[in-house]
Amino acid sequence: MNRRPTREVRIGSVPIGGGHPIVIQSMTNTDTRDSAATLEQIKRLKIAGCEVVRVAVPDRQAAEALRDICRQSPVPIVADIHFDYKLALQAVENGVQGLRINPGNIGEKWKVKEVIRAVQEKNIPIRIGVNAGSLEKDILQKYQGPTAQGLVESALRHIKILEDEGYGNIKISLKASKVPLMIEAYRRISELVDYPLHLGVTEAGTISSGVVKSAVGIGCLLAEGIGDTIRVSLTGDPVAEIPVAKEILRVLGLKKGGFELISCPTCGRTRIDLARLAQQVEERLLTMPYPSEGLSIAVMGCEVNGPGEAKEADFGIAGGKGKGLIFQKGEIMARVPEKDLLPELIARIEAYLQKQS
Repeated sequence: MNRRPTREVRIGSVPIGGGHPIVIQSMTNTDTRDSAATLEQIKRLKIAGCEVVRVAVPDRQAAEALRDICRQSPVPIVADIHFDYKLALQAVENGVQGLRINPGNIGEKWKVKEVIRAVQEKNIPIRIGVNAGSLEKDILQKYQGPTAQGLVESALRHIKILEDEGYGNIKISLKASKVPLMIEAYRRISELVDYPLHLGVTEAGTISSGVVKSAVGIGCLLAEGIGDTIRVSLTGDPVAEIPVAKEILRVLGLKKGGFELISCPTCGRTRIDLARLAQQVEERLLTMPYPSEGLSIAVMGCEVNGPGEAKEADFGIAGGKGKGLIFQKGEIMARVPEKDLLPELIARIEAYLQKQS
């Protein structure tokens, strides 16, 4: 798909925009002042596939903790700061590779200049993050509440402050918890500026609701070529966000790697616990000693339609009553007892991958 052209910014060693691959981001939910706990979570995020991590910086103690966090982090760190320009200066001093701060919220012009001077010296980009839940009062009054026009107007207001100072190392986010509002806002801003866009549905919710909202909102825009970096916001451990983000990119053809698990919704012909079996297959694939990238694996409920409906799958199983089929590219390879379906499938996949490695 054709992506909207944007200028490039760099968060540490990670390029964003400029035609580079979509970058997956997340944010820690630890107390940043606890550098050990924060680093532990950052390392888990990295292992899961996160490429940039944002941390909250509510006070000077948190800003001081950034010194150790940035020095030991396996990924670039972005400091999330509201209102206090001194915290931004301290974060830059202590090694962050990006700032999330809205220049219109930090007070007098000289304070903005101080922040710009600090980030220019170290080539640190600023993310302008506009949120539907915290729009300026005059914009809310003008549009009678949060609207896409209001989100864009707020973003352009902050952009102008930086541009007037000759600063253009910027990326932008226009987040809302309502998906249609978020989509419209990003569409509008993408027609007005060429800065890279960070996509996300803010306060998306738990796994059950948040995954759907994020997939629809982020996926819709990415399918239109809009977006350079994404975050799936879910309540709970942020590590759970990363597989969802990776899957959104994979199904749109924007990220190579990973495997595709195909499983039928079941019907009255199903005689095995297919949901449990599909979950077990997925878990085994995620922990396989050989990369399963690019493979499609089918877990089907019955022998009647399984191999036919999933004939394009690289490997698959189809359950029966006390037994089932192992198939490959639609060809039946073996009939085995139900208890052997999982180990037989995994053994065949591992043997295939071992030969490829």
